[in-house]
Amino acid sequence: MRGTNTFQTEILGISKHGFWLLLDEKEELFVSFLNFPWFRKASVEQIFALERPQPHHLYWSDLDIDLDVDSIRHPEQFPLVSI
Repeated sequence: MRGTNTFQTEILGISKHGFWLLLDEKEELFVSFLNFPWFRKASVEQIFALERPQPHHLYWSDLDIDLDVDSIRHPEQFPLVSI
C-alpha cells in the first residue's frame, strides 16, 4: 500500500494575470499567464485540480500540464520553445 502524499500545495488566488501557489506553507510563487500561457483559458476548477507527486513536480491532470517548481521560480531559465 502506498503512503500518503505529504507535499503540501495550495492555490491562494487567481487574477487576470495569473495565480498564486503556496508550497509547504512557506513558499509563495506566482504563476504568470504571460510565462505559462497554457493556464490562460483554464477554468478555476482546472487550476485548483493540482497534484504534487514529488517536491519539485506539479501536475494538473485536467489540463495535462507538468511543471517543475524551478520553472516557476526561474522562468527565464526555461524559455518557451515552439517548433
